[in-house]
Amino acid sequence: MRVLVTGASGLLGRDVAGLLVRQGHAVTTFQRRPSGVAGAADFAGSLADDDAVRRAVAGAEGVIHLAAKVSFTGRAADFDEVNVEGTRRLLRAARAAGVRDLVFVSSPSVAYSGGAIAGLGAEPADPARAHGDYSRTKAEAELLALAADSPEFRVAAVRPHIVWGPGDTQLVERVLDRASRGRLPLLDAGAALIDTTYVDNAASAIVAALHRMEHIHGRPLVVTNGEPRPVGELLAGICAAAGVPAPSWSVPGRFARAAGSVVERLWSRAGRAEEPPMTRFLAEQLSTAHWFDQRETRNLLNWTPAVSLDEGLAKLAEYYVRTPVTSGRSWAGAGRRGRCRTNGS
Repeated sequence: MRVLVTGASGLLGRDVAGLLVRQGHAVTTFQRRPSGVAGAADFAGSLADDDAVRRAVAGAEGVIHLAAKVSFTGRAADFDEVNVEGTRRLLRAARAAGVRDLVFVSSPSVAYSGGAIAGLGAEPADPARAHGDYSRTKAEAELLALAADSPEFRVAAVRPHIVWGPGDTQLVERVLDRASRGRLPLLDAGAALIDTTYVDNAASAIVAALHRMEHIHGRPLVVTNGEPRPVGELLAGICAAAGVPAPSWSVPGRFARAAGSVVERLWSRAGRAEEPPMTRFLAEQLSTAHWFDQRETRNLLNWTPAVSLDEGLAKLAEYYVRTPVTSGRSWAGAGRRGRCRTNGS
């Protein structure tokens, strides 16, 4: 199959494009900078450019759309332009080019309103209740994508939950940055039960979706490792992999959520570009349960995760043997690079 992958310069996008290449597909990637995916043809461009989008999608039989603007801060208009209007442009161009299948890579946050999630499936996306501009615009984009589904142009949404792995600047390096400086608290003692997705598993699920469109088009699916753990245990595992002291102090979740709201307002008023140390959404993610029933996802995709959580942590430790954390290491780029994230959350 001739497949276009958008956003292949990110951790997950690179893995998706690389897996497609290894399966023998003809892969083109579309993003602002080179993807670095061996065997793929890079097409440089922006989702804001109609002509570039049309040229990128020409000749494709399948599209996997990962590119998105992701940040805890920023102008609402910027999120709308990339996440909503960019998706609208891609859908329009894909239909016109005769693309058969499109997988929209979404996020469970599109259906998250702040409460605990325990064993749910893929609830409907709801922009009105989503927290933050990223989640709101991803919800709007997912609804656009699924509304475009038809027998001739099959569209499905895959929502990988908290993707991480070696080289991850979104979760792993942020955790290590804050933990190494003693600025990573446990909220409510780190007891909240959460699930995550090792990057190899997220990539294989997304590629499986492209192959299973006959069974899943028109619907969203949440993808995780299916191994809920207390958040404190997960953070400790990440820190141990890099040889960084795990967080050992705790603050009440309700306090962190209130503080996060205040910090967000102050950051917005000051017009600061860097990521704030805490937001309400982040505090909610660290202090409330969020894990999902994976039975329907695995059945429809005919897929199971190949890498367990413990195996993923072992791979992370191997990575940090090759790339050791030193006392002078700078983690400052992690938050800035996070604005182009395609990991899912």
